[in-house]
Amino acid sequence: MKSDGKDIKSNTDKLYKVFSNQHHAFPKASSDHVHDVVVHEGGWETSGSIKLWTYTVDGNVEIFKEKMEIDEANKWVNFSALEGPVLEQYRSYKISFQVTPKSEGGGLVKITIHYGKLNDNDPPPHKYLRFAINVVHDMDALLKE
Repeated sequence: MKSDGKDIKSNTDKLYKVFSNQHHAFPKASSDHVHDVVVHEGGWETSGSIKLWTYTVDGNVEIFKEKMEIDEANKWVNFSALEGPVLEQYRSYKISFQVTPKSEGGGLVKITIHYGKLNDNDPPPHKYLRFAINVVHDMDALLKE
């Protein structure tokens, strides 16, 4: 499942830096959605580190324990689910963000969710894609101030 891309007005290098190694900034930028992010293993800037997120999606507070992978060359950041409610519905779940600058300024954030359903009748993770788009919008607004 992919988004068409979210246009951003903020500096793409700054936004990529937040997604790759400044997750502690998300609660400030998007407090209605992200409440806390803490390092569980590794560090803020370490590919392979594990973090625990507390957030609200569709009115429910959830946790997301994830392992982060960073691809500096392609400006990709992947978050693979290790624990949390998302794994009660999907046997696998990984969300990826790619930040790409535009020649006329600003940029584009592409969001891709890779998932495997536990049951055929489970819905695709649309609520998590909406959540991610809202968080990108909130961070973009904070960074362009």
